[in-house]
Amino acid sequence: QVQVVESGGGLVRAGGSLRLSCTASGNIFAVNGMAWYRQVPGNQRELVARITFGGSTRYTDSVKGRFTISMDNAKRSVYLQMNSLKPQDTDVYYCGAEVLTMEAQKIPHDLWGQGTQVTVSS
Repeated sequence: QVQVVESGGGLVRAGGSLRLSCTASGNIFAVNGMAWYRQVPGNQRELVARITFGGSTRYTDSVKGRFTISMDNAKRSVYLQMNSLKPQDTDVYYCGAEVLTMEAQKIPHDLWGQGTQVTVSS
């Protein structure tokens, strides 16, 4: 079975930091990219940051300069270093991964973690 599991959420004061971690595991051939999302109104998910195997990154404007995404391809893990946290960053953060499984090495599969709660108090 293939899955992703995230951790690292918690409660911090405004201006504090957290580091989220996510690892993909299972019968994986390769990881094309990984990303972090959070909930937005309408029960949708907003892309916070993403990173590809080649190292290309993208951030939503509200976190630029404060959050840093990185990936360890060998460990099939992605990290989100969150600095200068603001109360509006409070949310459930979800890890997403695009993987190629051993069974279908040319067909990407999108996986989601269960989420980790980030709460920033004022």
